[in-house]
Parts: sequence; structure tokens; C-alpha cells
Amino acid sequence: MGKSVLVIEDEPNIIEAISFILSRDGWHVASHSNGVDAVAAIHARRPDLVILDVMLPGRSGYDILRDLRADQQTDSLPVLMLTARGQTSDRALAEEVGASRFMTKPFSNSEVLAAVNAMICT
Repeated sequence: MGKSVLVIEDEPNIIEAISFILSRDGWHVASHSNGVDAVAAIHARRPDLVILDVMLPGRSGYDILRDLRADQQTDSLPVLMLTARGQTSDRALAEEVGASRFMTKPFSNSEVLAAVNAMICT
């Protein structure tokens, strides 16, 4: 079976773009669009990697990532955080809560693909 990724993002155009890029590269892509039950969705799907937006309805990506890192089943799951805000403080917080990588929107297709593949191969 191929590599699987769960995209937790509330903007349909971003989900569509990431899904297109990654499925073309052989990934199985699923998406989830709210923060409230994102952790449950991750446990249910058991993806190889998560792409997590910082600003989600119901709960922030930072809070979700804190939960993932505190759980033995998901503490080493690769997580690429996406945010529209790229200030140094956002990047520092993402690293502090355990993001594997951090990317600001807008991003290029090649950036996403390179980051995701690098995270899985390391």
C-alpha cells in the first residue's frame, strides 16, 4: 500500500491543491476540515503523515499538535504545519509544540512535495 497523508485544513482550494499534488506523486490523501475532532480523525485513519493548518474552526493546530505529541501512538507522527502567518513567533511556537516542518501560505507545489517526501524518508 502507498503512503497516506491526512490534510487537516478548512480551505477547500488548499485541500484540493495539496490533494492533487500528492496523489499525483502516489500518496493516498484524505482530508478533515475542523479542529474539534481532528485528533480522533488522525487516530481513526492512522496516516503516515499529517499536514495541519494552524487556524482551524473549533481548535487551533497548535493545540491539536500538543495532543498528538502527548500521545504515545502519535508522538513521532510527522506533522507539516501550514499557516497564513509566517512571523518568527509562529514558527517558534510550531517548533516548541513539536512540528516536524513549518510552511507559510502561499506555498509552491514543489515546496509541499519536497517537504512531505523529506519528512517520510527521514
